[in-house]
Amino acid sequence: MANASATVLTLLIAWALLLLVLMELLRTRLVAKGAIAGPEFRPDNANLSPFMQRLARVHGNCIEGLPIFGGLLIVALLTNRAGITDVLAPWLLLARLVQSCAHLWSLSVVAVNIRFLAFVVQMIIAVYWCWVLLLQ
Repeated sequence: MANASATVLTLLIAWALLLLVLMELLRTRLVAKGAIAGPEFRPDNANLSPFMQRLARVHGNCIEGLPIFGGLLIVALLTNRAGITDVLAPWLLLARLVQSCAHLWSLSVVAVNIRFLAFVVQMIIAVYWCWVLLLQ
């Protein structure tokens, strides 16, 4: 990849795709074992294990954030201002991965606080990028 922004954008997409593939593999296994019929799946996995419910929510969080975080990266790339996003892009990706993994791991107070902190980091980075991209 030419720069950190393009690499991180691709990795954000790859992470969301990996979560989706994992969810569908686990669902396929449940159907193959006869634990549930295919038509019984709910989009939020509400009728499945707590882990599967968290996995659906983690994937949803990634998809919800992609237009904002990915959109800012795309704006920087399309306007040849990736220098604005390159420095913090890896930190945004790391914060997203920490948020996702903490959510998958547990709903304990510690895990929720880690998730929140990681989300705040992403929001601060996005607000900064938006501000600088609009002003420069």
